[in-house]
Amino acid sequence: MTPPATVLLVFGRGVVAGDDGYRLTTESVARTEAAVAYVRAHAEAFRRAPGARVVFTGGWPHGPAGTPAPPAGYREAELMRALARAAGLDAYARSAAETRSRTTVQNLAHTVQDGLLDAAEFTAQRPLGLVSHPWHLPRVRLLAARMLGLSGPALADVPVTAPDPVPARRERAARAFSRIGFLGVRTPEASLRRERALTRTAERIGRLTPRR
Repeated sequence: MTPPATVLLVFGRGVVAGDDGYRLTTESVARTEAAVAYVRAHAEAFRRAPGARVVFTGGWPHGPAGTPAPPAGYREAELMRALARAAGLDAYARSAAETRSRTTVQNLAHTVQDGLLDAAEFTAQRPLGLVSHPWHLPRVRLLAARMLGLSGPALADVPVTAPDPVPARRERAARAFSRIGFLGVRTPEASLRRERALTRTAERIGRLTPRR
């Protein structure tokens, strides 16, 4: 039997700003709840494993360009972590929050750069758990293979069962873009540089493309 993951990486799905402050989207809440449910289901393994932890990722992913990030304490990963701790996560595992990222690439890269993850510790017997919706997990796996050198049984999917209606065509395009765009990338730093270059190229193409 494959051992459970005792280090989880939870990917956010958005923060909403309103008159009453900042709150998680329904999808971000579902991912947080999926992480807590997984930890509870494997409570004994989490209590026994040295270094067991849950890392929440995300800063201000859906904010319009130029919009200031939420203040400290209200960024995506912080809100997810607070929700998980309110649900009793602290009884089973430590937790941390990576709050600088706006994309999946940045989720992975900044988590490593902030010292919240050591890819060398993950194996088939001690996998890294990836918490997200099923449509997102293949792209996360692809990027983790490129950036962290982890693949196959060194990664464990922790899929969210709550619905998240994402157009299949859009996600297939994002996955293909990641597969081609990040060829040859082997480190978080190189991934961030490549993402910036791809973004600049896309912006230039957008400016040159006539609008109908």
